[in-house]
Amino acid sequence: MDDTASAPFEGPEKLLEIWFAPSPAAVPDAQSSPDGKTGLRKIDRQVWEDMLDIVKCKVLSVVQGAEMDAYLLSESSLFVSPHRLILKTCGTTLNLLGLPRILEIASVHANMPTVYRCFYSRKSFMFPDRQVGPHRDWKYEVEFLDNIFANGAAYTVGKVNGDHWLLYLTSPTEDEASPLARAPSAAGMACDGANFPDCTIEILMSDLSPTARQAFFPSSPAEDPSAHALSLSQSLGIAGIFPSQLTALDAYSFSPCGYSSNALIDWGQDPSLAASGHQPESGEGYYTIHVTPEEGWSYASFECNVPLPPFRAKHASSDLIPDLQTLVQRVVRIFQPGRLSLTLFVSSEDDEMDNGDESPVDAAQKAFRAALADAKGQMNGHVPSIYKRTDKINYEFGGYDLAFASFEKVK
Repeated sequence: MDDTASAPFEGPEKLLEIWFAPSPAAVPDAQSSPDGKTGLRKIDRQVWEDMLDIVKCKVLSVVQGAEMDAYLLSESSLFVSPHRLILKTCGTTLNLLGLPRILEIASVHANMPTVYRCFYSRKSFMFPDRQVGPHRDWKYEVEFLDNIFANGAAYTVGKVNGDHWLLYLTSPTEDEASPLARAPSAAGMACDGANFPDCTIEILMSDLSPTARQAFFPSSPAEDPSAHALSLSQSLGIAGIFPSQLTALDAYSFSPCGYSSNALIDWGQDPSLAASGHQPESGEGYYTIHVTPEEGWSYASFECNVPLPPFRAKHASSDLIPDLQTLVQRVVRIFQPGRLSLTLFVSSEDDEMDNGDESPVDAAQKAFRAALADAKGQMNGHVPSIYKRTDKINYEFGGYDLAFASFEKVK
């Protein structure tokens, strides 16, 4: 296997998330669309492709779901919901340079001229000197965003001289109602009625094992990169991270190496929600995986916005959405990283813990540790190695909480 390239590739992605309204029901045409496509989803694909030309990436394929559209890109992913757009790009793409055009598109094509909230985040780069434009340095990225938003704040989470996570976020104006469902108790990740939090889980993995990397080097160029990637997804267990009957998976194998996938998850149909009495009328989320397998800069990322309980009862059915502990174990078992960082970014309310319940971020930290640093997990084959935690940080932002943790494989 030739597992090196002539130049290193920057696997860690730039992640931009823009909310133009608090919810799909709040977009201007929510009640008047004849075909069910409202807000940003009614915008033609070509308009988004023209924007992506600025970013320096291309659309490979699209999966249209009930509530969002998932675009698989030459450098990562784009997710479009009626009220929200998520753009995730790797390499030397110019993610932030697409932002002004996105704002123009939303205003002209969807009658949404203002931004409700904006989030931009990334892991520390492996090769920062290779970046261009505002991405050459975090301070330039912050300056770029500050020139657009008057109410932004920038944070560095983790060791500045090690793996760390960078976040920029804006706050909603005071006269806007809270956009998000009240964050649930840690016990069930569900609260009164069928309200669920807005949450994003990221598992950012470096130094993948040789065995894990080998799978992403096709022995010969695939005649059908999508079919090859779907077959690979089945053989590696990627297709089984979530129940197959709830998953619409789209994937692509790159030549000479590399892999990307998007999946839309119909989590609202999870049988456990019906059993608990918290079955929502709808509920569609996503996960996305991107793999750079070359030795020296191997990297894999997993991102998901499905609200998960931190733990379930032992021997839970495989037909159920996994808990957070199980999800982490399934992903880490596939990629076998030497180092990884995990984040849970979850909506919250200022008074949510007045009843004494454990916070979602505290529960997430327990799930992270149980998944990776528990000897019982290794003995049961859940993860191939024991990891030691090297960083644990919880943060409270305006309307959101963050759990951040880093782990290294025990030699």
